[in-house]
Amino acid sequence: MLKETLVKAENLKKWFPVSGGFLSSLVSRKQIYVRAVDGVSFEIKKGEIFGLAGESGSGKTTTGRMLLRLIEPTSGKILLGKEDITRISEGKMKPIRKRMQIVFQDPYESLNPRMTVFNILAEPLQIQGISNEKELKTRVRKALEDVQLVPPEEYTDRFPHELSGGQRQRVATARALVLSPEFIVADEPVSMLDVSIRAEVLNLMVDLMNKYQVAFLYITHDLALARHICDRVAVMYLGKIMEMGDVDNVILEPLHPYTQALIAAVPLPDPTSRRIEVVIKGEIPSPINPPSGCRFHTRCPKYIGDICRTKEPALVDLGKGQMVACHLYHR
Repeated sequence: MLKETLVKAENLKKWFPVSGGFLSSLVSRKQIYVRAVDGVSFEIKKGEIFGLAGESGSGKTTTGRMLLRLIEPTSGKILLGKEDITRISEGKMKPIRKRMQIVFQDPYESLNPRMTVFNILAEPLQIQGISNEKELKTRVRKALEDVQLVPPEEYTDRFPHELSGGQRQRVATARALVLSPEFIVADEPVSMLDVSIRAEVLNLMVDLMNKYQVAFLYITHDLALARHICDRVAVMYLGKIMEMGDVDNVILEPLHPYTQALIAAVPLPDPTSRRIEVVIKGEIPSPINPPSGCRFHTRCPKYIGDICRTKEPALVDLGKGQMVACHLYHR
């Protein structure tokens, strides 16, 4: 049975204007932009964990925040169900926001140090108009139990500095769950945690997804981790999606040279095993003036000539739900 699409991005763009400083003085007559996200399209189904992977600066976090309207898109559509939320005024977004939540990367910065755990979890409920003290206590208690901070009474009166990193991220996850959302953006939620507790937090998220059929956008730079937790994954580079598909297909049989290079960079646990080394040259170009044609052509080990430099490849379906934007597969 096919799952119903919950969130859909259509040709989503975010260009940040550059103002002041050396660059703008050089180009005084023409506004210049950082093209953080430059036309991405994908869909996330109900009860699915969809991964967004890539190097730092690829546009992953900006994409996630746009889906929640924490950042206003420059252009494109964001569909929640069948409703285009880019057309809804900020004032009318309030009741919709309880359907969409976020778990931020840094649990040390995302929790108010002056609020107790109870107040941190009760605040979203109060913003949405729930003020009955008995209901607040019941909902907070349930959220803490869902993230396995039990008994809840041990944690409700604590402040964030009295919790470990893993406990803080569980509180952040509970805060996202307390409104019973349909969709959660998890922005590298374990990157700040000790390796020993990462698996616990990740497995917790998978359990919660299965229990409540919440859809997740999981943002990560770690493809090995993406394979562990995601159903499907999209690989981003310089604001574009290079490859997208079922996570096992993308990780085990990567098609795009950029994806192949990322996979080749993942350490293998077996020191005797060997694989083909894929080397990418140089640094990521500036998103202010990205390369023409394929964004990756300046670093690509499989560059095939002028077509890569002059024509942007479309993201095409090559079967088995695996899509790739590369001229190697368009000829």
